[in-house]
Amino acid sequence: MAEREQRERRRRGKDREKEREERERPEFEERVVHLARTAKVVKGGRRFAFRAVVVVGDKNGRVGIGIGKAREVPDAIRKASERAKKRLIVVPRLNGTIPHTIEAKFGAGIVLLRPASPGTGVIAGGGVRAVVEAAGISDILSKSLGSSNILNVVQATFHALKQLQDYRIEAANRGVDQRHLAPFWYQEETRG
Repeated sequence: MAEREQRERRRRGKDREKEREERERPEFEERVVHLARTAKVVKGGRRFAFRAVVVVGDKNGRVGIGIGKAREVPDAIRKASERAKKRLIVVPRLNGTIPHTIEAKFGAGIVLLRPASPGTGVIAGGGVRAVVEAAGISDILSKSLGSSNILNVVQATFHALKQLQDYRIEAANRGVDQRHLAPFWYQEETRG
């Protein structure tokens, strides 16, 4: 009798642990892209603070970026992730890539994003890679053309993804045929 009760308690305990794990599983994946130590010169010397750049995404078309500043690193990261979750955008995707080529600028950072055929992978540097992977884009070509400042590169990538539209809408805006704007590998799939 006592053994049966102990087994029952253990089983209930394991069930509770599984439920707790499922509840605590985060909806978004967070990635700290950059941490910088900043200094403010005051009468008594230097006062140090930290700036964190965090990218948050669900790998299914939603992504956000946030910047947090605080005297301690964990506080800066927490603030950045909270701001990133408030600034989420939905990124239009086409078979794991972006629907059309786009170039965006933020400060001196310029980023060029181009769609890639399936199987190419993410061809991108640090800041761009973090943002597009968090958005769930699996095939993309990118080039950072301007400043290499990671903060500006991340912001420019975010603005580029924000400007993306379905290629059919973009073709209508430009006044061209949809087939001219669709990626070449997508055209082959639609013809067949």
